[in-house]
Amino acid sequence: MTEQTATQARPTSSLAETARRYALFVLLALMLVGFWIAQPAFINSANLFSILQAVSVVAILGVGVSITMSAGGFDLSVGSVAASSVMAASYLMVVLQMNAIETMLLVLAMGALIGLANGLLIVRVGVPDLLATLATMFLLAGLQLIPTGGRSITAGMMLPDGTTALGAYDPAFLILGRARLFNTIPYPVIVMALVAVIAWFLMERTRWGRVFYAIGGNETAAHLAGAPTKAYRLWAYILSGTLASLGGLIVASRVGRGDVSAGNSLLLDAVAASLIGFAVLDKRRPHVLGTVLGAIFVGVLLNGLTMLNAPYYTQDFVKGVVLVGALALTFGLGKRKR
Repeated sequence: MTEQTATQARPTSSLAETARRYALFVLLALMLVGFWIAQPAFINSANLFSILQAVSVVAILGVGVSITMSAGGFDLSVGSVAASSVMAASYLMVVLQMNAIETMLLVLAMGALIGLANGLLIVRVGVPDLLATLATMFLLAGLQLIPTGGRSITAGMMLPDGTTALGAYDPAFLILGRARLFNTIPYPVIVMALVAVIAWFLMERTRWGRVFYAIGGNETAAHLAGAPTKAYRLWAYILSGTLASLGGLIVASRVGRGDVSAGNSLLLDAVAASLIGFAVLDKRRPHVLGTVLGAIFVGVLLNGLTMLNAPYYTQDFVKGVVLVGALALTFGLGKRKR
């Protein structure tokens, strides 16, 4: 290649890299403008905060999935952990008559313990990540139904032993999913923002996060460099389980009952957000900012289609198209020529 040809290629290459880096931001902006033109009510603050509230749980679970992916793993149990947390929170308050603080602490501890169990299966027993977390997913999906005989949990319900549940949801617990700061910003959005900021700082600005990425890149090299790889992978699953249980608490406080179908789509949505995030800033790896933006991107798209009266049954297809497009942009169109 001559010097003149190389000089001409550099600006073109730089332009392509910039386009890949900010493509999802540009697409998000175009979607916002397009839906606003088609339906002016789309852009009002109430609807925008409604979108953020709708994706808050998915984003929180997605952050947990991203942390495990950064350490070279994959957590398939987050949806079941969240669903089990919904049922556990409801059971603790409605059946065992516990208050909000006791319930939240116990449910978060449950999520951490499930994450610890996943981690031990993987790093101690040697079960592959996907198989270990898949087994946990099925185990929790069945276990959460046993205490109530497969029924949703509501105040005054009849228990399998013939007694009546005397408790009810603590009003203080419902604040988490229903209250708004300054009567404008939903609390789940605030929780999502706090989780995102803390996780971003942890993963991008601390040695802890750098070791996570080093393990995901080459676990053997990280071990030879002196990193306690097993401990880090264990912590990745503990954090993922805890965040999944936090998402379940938000769902429980929003719906106000132990719904057996809660969390059915959370796993796929969280994984989709994490994978779409690979295309954000052309990182080509899991990262917190990309995951949150991926969740918001899908949320904006689905909300806009709903306001335009698109059939509900097209939503999964649309999410699939977005995911394929994001991955193609990241690994296909973004492939650097050698």
